Amino acid sequence: MKHSEQSQDGLFRKDGVNYLLSFLMITICFALWGFANDVTNPLVSSFGKIFQISKFQSSFVQVAFYMGYFCMAFPAAMFIQRYSFKSGVLLGLLLYAVGALAFVPAKATGMFYAFLPAYFVMTCGLSFLETSCNPYIYCMGSDDTATRRLNFAQAFNPIGAISGAYLALTYVSTSLDTTDSKARAQLLATQPDQFEAIKAHDLDILVQPYLYIGIIILILLFAIWKTRMPKAGDTGEKLGIGTALGHLIRIPNYRNGVIAQFFYVGAQTVCWAYIMYYGLHVFRDLEGLPEELAQQYTTYYYLSALVLFAVGRFVCTYFLKYVNPGLLLAILAAAAVALLVGVVFAEGKEGLWFLVGVSGCMSLMFPTIYGIALTGVRENVKFAGAGLVMSILGGSIIPPIQAAIMDVDGTILGLRSLNISFLVPLVCFLVVAVYGWGAYRREVKA
Repeated sequence: MKHSEQSQDGLFRKDGVNYLLSFLMITICFALWGFANDVTNPLVSSFGKIFQISKFQSSFVQVAFYMGYFCMAFPAAMFIQRYSFKSGVLLGLLLYAVGALAFVPAKATGMFYAFLPAYFVMTCGLSFLETSCNPYIYCMGSDDTATRRLNFAQAFNPIGAISGAYLALTYVSTSLDTTDSKARAQLLATQPDQFEAIKAHDLDILVQPYLYIGIIILILLFAIWKTRMPKAGDTGEKLGIGTALGHLIRIPNYRNGVIAQFFYVGAQTVCWAYIMYYGLHVFRDLEGLPEELAQQYTTYYYLSALVLFAVGRFVCTYFLKYVNPGLLLAILAAAAVALLVGVVFAEGKEGLWFLVGVSGCMSLMFPTIYGIALTGVRENVKFAGAGLVMSILGGSIIPPIQAAIMDVDGTILGLRSLNISFLVPLVCFLVVAVYGWGAYRREVKA
């Protein structure tokens, strides 16, 4: 009987249990945290414009956003170790909703730093979701199809990402007051009351996506709570955190995967968040277009990057049926490095297109690193997932480094500071390429 059940294992079936409905419900969460990430990234530059703060100060949005992932990952793992993946999903959705709705009181203060705790609470919820959903999806079928299943679920993440970015760029950014940054700076110095009136108007617009998504999250929370879901990965020996980490640190694919994921998330964050600054530089500073029109043109490039990312996710999921995941990861990371060389040295639209192209390379990376890293962790899957979610801290550490370089006036080594700052994600993708190649070599030798 056991052999008969094992023979049925596949993409959505394990030990005779069908996980398709559970897979579909949990996959909705992948789209929702994609929305959170990409409604936020384009707004980094909007915060700078509204509050008249530097790029470095604006990057605190990303610091707060990704710090929540880091701080809550292991508490989330201990929670789902004690209860279940479904319980972790429910608590994650609750924290996500609370953080999103907290944007309303943050707006009432009129202070930039009041938004940072709201981002932090929201991403504590996202940390619970990623710590629960990724290993839950991993366990919803045979181990042989786990990386493909993760890529398939993660393919819906860009759908949420595109929705969030589209809303941020075509509604929020275009609805902000048309007063440009230079005029706002002058108003702040000479007519602070008028500046505050413009800021209040813009904040009313900026908080609306978070208010609506908070309500949607509460509806989904209720739906998942009422849906019966079979357990996956919740059986077997429950190891303590010390024992689990002791086992995990001895697995090269996992140990190095945490490092690779740190650098990948940092690279993804800056390549998307700072495409807005790069585009504004091209269209406003080099081509002399008005700021509003430059913002509109840059929006097209940003959305093109996300569409390329989404299409690439589905295409790469297909190729994983035929190509080793580590090898494909290494090839795409090397391609991203080559494109970023173009971003650093090219001028104008060519560099912007190179930056868009990087998104196609990134499409495979997060779920593939995750899948490779979880191979062979067995009963340690929950704490292993938490370590990989903690590595999302790269999205908090890497952006301020690049932003500090971007804030330098003039040139560095004969190149514009904006261009040379993209050496930061270039180094990150080198780390990912080395990880993918190493994982491929280990599998070939096994």
